[in-house]
Amino acid sequence: MCDRDGTFYRNFSRRSFLKTTAAASATVALPAHLAGLLMPTPAFAATTVKATHGSGFCNMGIFLAKERALAKADGVDLEFVVTPSNTEITTMFGAGLVDISMIPYSNFMTLYDAGAPVKIVAGGGVQGCIIVAKEGIKSAADLKGKTFGTFQADTLEVLPYDYLKKAGLSFKDVDIKYLDTSPELAQAFLAGAIDAICHIEPYATQCVTGRKGATILSDGTDLYGPGYSDCVLAVRTPLIEKNPAAVKAIIKALFVAQSQAEKDKDAALKDTVGKYYKTSMDAAINASNKQPLCVDQRNQTQFIIDRGTSMQELGYVKKAPDKGAFEWSLLESVIAENKALYDGLKWKSAA
Repeated sequence: MCDRDGTFYRNFSRRSFLKTTAAASATVALPAHLAGLLMPTPAFAATTVKATHGSGFCNMGIFLAKERALAKADGVDLEFVVTPSNTEITTMFGAGLVDISMIPYSNFMTLYDAGAPVKIVAGGGVQGCIIVAKEGIKSAADLKGKTFGTFQADTLEVLPYDYLKKAGLSFKDVDIKYLDTSPELAQAFLAGAIDAICHIEPYATQCVTGRKGATILSDGTDLYGPGYSDCVLAVRTPLIEKNPAAVKAIIKALFVAQSQAEKDKDAALKDTVGKYYKTSMDAAINASNKQPLCVDQRNQTQFIIDRGTSMQELGYVKKAPDKGAFEWSLLESVIAENKALYDGLKWKSAA
């Protein structure tokens, strides 16, 4: 489907998404365009960890870990496998073709519910899920009958669902459009093809500043409070069992990245804007404090579990995750072994 400005989007069905993620709970034959992304395993594979990632500021830690080789000192090479769309990030991780994923907690739920051997071992970023609407839309009630863009089974779908529900509305009151990538979602709004969106930083700020009259309806803190989880580091259980040291090395690298970003945000942006964030430096600087890194998200365990209710109501999972979805012991071990590093962090769990 194409709008008048030439911006393409797909209106995926939840049934097709669920078929994809259910299939991803076991090793499956991938489409050629995905299988081709996986290069032959090199000789040093014992220390190479393959990862997928998202595109928001919640991923800055893993981007810095990659760009600055922050796990190298502990004998681990982090290798990214780039996917064409957000949905395929979940597919590849669930199928066991990558070891770890920086992934929205909601996408993790679909895999966990389907029986995939995956665990949440650390956090990525907090806050930063933002509902942006065009001129004239000032409340949830104003969204009735309007087009609304988001990603499927994403935290960016959970927030607007909860936002509308709190106002006594539902997705039946809006025209939901599911898009593929962060730049595509932002451009659809900026081009006037969609009336409102839920997006992450730095793209949400890009949308607010780039479309005249645009306004923020919710930044999530009005519903969830400050410090709510967005993305998490999920790891396949076989890697945890076979090579816990490698997982710890990645978690430590994320802590180092968080520390570096908190101390020198400009340097962190210079290393990531352009290559990972398809937005201007000005928009990135403006958005830089709205979605902070937070590796220690133990205090978000119950928040994530509670969001399972919304995921059930949306039809993505049969039941909410339980505490068995989390494996915090490796993170706790890294904290104990790197006390000075941990103590110097601004954002961390109160647990």
